[in-house]
This record gives sequence, structure tokens and C-alpha cells, in this order.
Amino acid sequence: METAVKVGSKEYVSKKTVKRRLIEQRYLMIMLLPALIWAVLFAYLPMAGLYMAFVNYQPSLGNFWSSLFHSEFVGMYWFDYFFNNGDFYIIMRNTLASTLLTLLVSFPAPIIIAIALNEIKNAMFKKTMQTVSYLPHFISWVIAANIVVTVLSSDGIVNKLLQLLHLTDKSILFLQEGKYFWWIVAFGNTWKEMGYSSIIYLAAISSINLELYEAAKVDGAGRFKQIIYVTLPHLKPTIVILLILSLGGVLNAGFDQHYLLGNGLNQEYSDVLSTYSFRYGLQNSMFSYASAVGLFSSVVAFILVVIVNFSSKKLNNQSLF
Repeated sequence: METAVKVGSKEYVSKKTVKRRLIEQRYLMIMLLPALIWAVLFAYLPMAGLYMAFVNYQPSLGNFWSSLFHSEFVGMYWFDYFFNNGDFYIIMRNTLASTLLTLLVSFPAPIIIAIALNEIKNAMFKKTMQTVSYLPHFISWVIAANIVVTVLSSDGIVNKLLQLLHLTDKSILFLQEGKYFWWIVAFGNTWKEMGYSSIIYLAAISSINLELYEAAKVDGAGRFKQIIYVTLPHLKPTIVILLILSLGGVLNAGFDQHYLLGNGLNQEYSDVLSTYSFRYGLQNSMFSYASAVGLFSSVVAFILVVIVNFSSKKLNNQSLF
């Protein structure tokens, strides 16, 4: 017999009950073992390397672990160096501007696509549109960046269209002028991921009870009002969870797109935390400095997730944990 003690609004299950459940679900636990082993080997054990951010790492002292743990301990030196040199403001400005602009453009896009696809009644046309919208996700950023460069080139389709509409007299060199870079990345990310991201919202929409739509029809609601008063309220929990996850990655502007679309002419706008740490870590061999920059980004992301999750739980009673 299972026993549980209720204290206030929380219920505590006895140790005997937990042990019994573990025995009953032993096969499920065994199936989880590969994922657990993978997480330990590739997610938790490498975290020992974070120590590199607090030492002056010299790879010439022997093997990796010997070099790491015998390097001079410098404490917060590399963090202080990052915060006080002239790069901090520019890097943080670029990272936040690019990420927040991408979030502003790309976050509503999959919601709109999911709702639009749900409203399509022709099954063949619906499947075709789904496939077309999903395809960019499976293209690597190497190919996607080349497409963006071609489209925005001086003789690309965008410049030709602008000249055809008499919006400009000469070609605009989009990737050579930094002021356009954040918008290019924002729309590039949106184009590449909006179709694939809509799958989650489509799954949430498919779980909505159809009787709610029928009841709305009886009350005189058209398709637009059904979306407003039935579809969107049921999508709210999914939207909140994904927004929390998105805000947690606010300092992860994306390495691939910034590295591939960036160049010497737009570096003042294209250099973000990920490309900055790559340049100093691998190209300039300042491994400890790059580790400090990466650790700073991860800690801020964790704090943001906790804050946004707590705020959402208090305001909307929706949270990730």
C-alpha cells in the first residue's frame, strides 16, 4: 500500500513508495541509462574545464589536465580584464541588439505560421506549405549564409527589386555597412527557423478540443475570433515556456551566422560574445580569457532563466520549473 503525507499544499511520498516505483519502472530506468551516461560524459564532466577561466592556462606544460591544474591561479583577473577593456561595451551591445532584435522578429513568426497552417483546409496545399517552411532548418548555415549573401549582393534580387520600385537609385552594399547587419541576422534567423519552430505550436493546436470551436461558432464567433478566444489562450502555456527558454539564450546570438556573414567592414556590428571568444581563444591562443568570456555568458543566461521563470510563475502561474 502506497503512503503519502500531505503538508499544506504539498504531498510527500514515502521512501517505500519511491523504492516500489523504481522497481516497477526498472525497464524505463534502464532505457534512460544511455541518455544519462551521455549527459555525464559530454555535459557534466567537461565542466571541470571551467577552471581554465581562473588560471593563466599554458598548454605547453604537458597533457591537458596537467597543464590546466598546474597553471598559475589568477582568480578573477580575466573577468576583470574583459569588463574593463574597450571591447566589453561593443561586444555586449552587438550581442544584446542582435539577440533581442532576432527575438522580436522570430518569436511571433512560428506562432503566426502555425495558426495560418491550421486554418488551411486543403490537405495537399497544407502539407506542401509545411514542407516548404521546414526546409531551411535542414540547410547548414554555410549554405544559408551564401544564399543571404547572394540575395543581398549588389546585383542580387533585393537590390534589383528596390531599384525596380524606385526606392533607391543605386545598389546598397548591405553586408559592407554595419547598420544593416543586425536586421540581416534577425531576418536570416527567422527565415531559417520559423517553419521548424512552428511544429511545437501545431502540436499544441492539435490538442485543443474541437468542441470549443463548435461552441464558439454557436456563439457567433468567426474564424478570427475563434483564433483570439480559443486558439491563442490554449497556446499561452507553450508560448510562455518557449519565451523563457528564448530569454535564457539572450547572450547566445549565434556563432555560425555572425562568423559567416561578418567581415572586416561590419565587424564593429557583427562581433558578438561567441565570435569574440572564438577569435581570442583559438586564433589568438588566449584560452583562459576565452573561457572567462564563455563562462560569463553562461552564468548570465542561467540567472536570466531563473528570473524570467520566477516572474512568469508569479504573474501567469506558468513556469518551466
